[in-house]
Amino acid sequence: MKRTILVLLPVLLIVSAFQLTNSSVQYKPAPIVSAAVKDRIDATLKRFIDSGKIVGVSALIFERGKEVYYNSFGLADREANKPMDRNTIVRIFSMTKPVTGVALMTLYEKGAFQLDEPLSKYAPEFADMKVYKGVDASGNLILEPAKRPITIRDITRHTAGFAGMEIPALAKLVKEADYMNPANTLSEMAKKLAGLPLAFHPGDEWSYGPCVDVQAYLVERLSGKPFDQYIKEKIFDPLKMTNTRYVLAESDHARFAALYDRSDDKTLNRVPDERANGFNTKNWALKPGGWGLTSTLDDYMKFTQMLVNKGKLGKVRVLKPETVQLMSTNHLSDTISKRMWLPSKGRVGFGIDFAVRTQPPATKDENNGVVGEYFWDGAASTMFWVDPANELTAVLFTQLVPFDRVKLHKSFRDAVYGE
Repeated sequence: MKRTILVLLPVLLIVSAFQLTNSSVQYKPAPIVSAAVKDRIDATLKRFIDSGKIVGVSALIFERGKEVYYNSFGLADREANKPMDRNTIVRIFSMTKPVTGVALMTLYEKGAFQLDEPLSKYAPEFADMKVYKGVDASGNLILEPAKRPITIRDITRHTAGFAGMEIPALAKLVKEADYMNPANTLSEMAKKLAGLPLAFHPGDEWSYGPCVDVQAYLVERLSGKPFDQYIKEKIFDPLKMTNTRYVLAESDHARFAALYDRSDDKTLNRVPDERANGFNTKNWALKPGGWGLTSTLDDYMKFTQMLVNKGKLGKVRVLKPETVQLMSTNHLSDTISKRMWLPSKGRVGFGIDFAVRTQPPATKDENNGVVGEYFWDGAASTMFWVDPANELTAVLFTQLVPFDRVKLHKSFRDAVYGE
């Protein structure tokens, strides 16, 4: 018996070593951003500048808690010949949305609400909603009662049914209501929005719209604080995001990137400053949850690092790990088949203010990425993603409208992960 054990011992040691090695590979994959990958990213971003597709671009990547890539190319302000750098302030537009989602979920952790409760429990304006069915022979709207109330989960995943510009009869009412006028408070915005018919029954479709602005209103109602004050106290100050805000200080105007429009003839034209900067250089009443913030690469990276670290950055905890997990889990069932343009983001579902990758890319034409990643982007072609499997976060800044006509995002992702 002893001899048998002695004979088997080397075999057992080899098997154990093999299992340990496999375990380490499973839980600690090889780093993504190698020297070759850095060169590939540089070449990719420089090519977009050299070809005249964009004016300026910068990118920052952290992996396993450390900065592994930073570079910038081109100009933040072509007319003033100011280079793009990591201190450049940009409009992040819809990358505001995940910030709002985090703010809302800090209140969820306190037991302030449950996701499947009716929104009207806390915002009575949204009770007894009516849904658009069509118009009669005289052009009058045909409405029916909503099959169920709008829930808080609906406003976190864009399934509330709020009217947009897709249906002409509702588009006219949306324009007349002018609920996103910056002179409106969030309360006034909500009241005007709630007065409009829904485009579809809650939960039936995914449709991008003002859901996250309603989240900001809910944060105000539940916290008793102005939304911009709440996110400053609960997110920006703890994470030392000192360059992220709605209203730029006058001393920061020189760091504010210009916004460029890529016209149909492929020329880049500066959006007039009075239009591009009008929202962020005046203290408007409206502090939207869905757009409006300005930030820097390093500031937004702190936000993404908090997320990849399961709600914590350094000694600061913003959310519990299980809350981050909840936010980054797909909340769209297969029955929600109408999803606007969401499929253009790849094989994704939607969590709480993030798209969530549920399957690997089916073809090389799809955006590259890893199953389990969550991400979003902004109207001026900014983007970020969080890749928990590789403990990697990436932030890409440029200031280009309309949204990413030049396929910068796909090229950047391909450069990071390989085509």
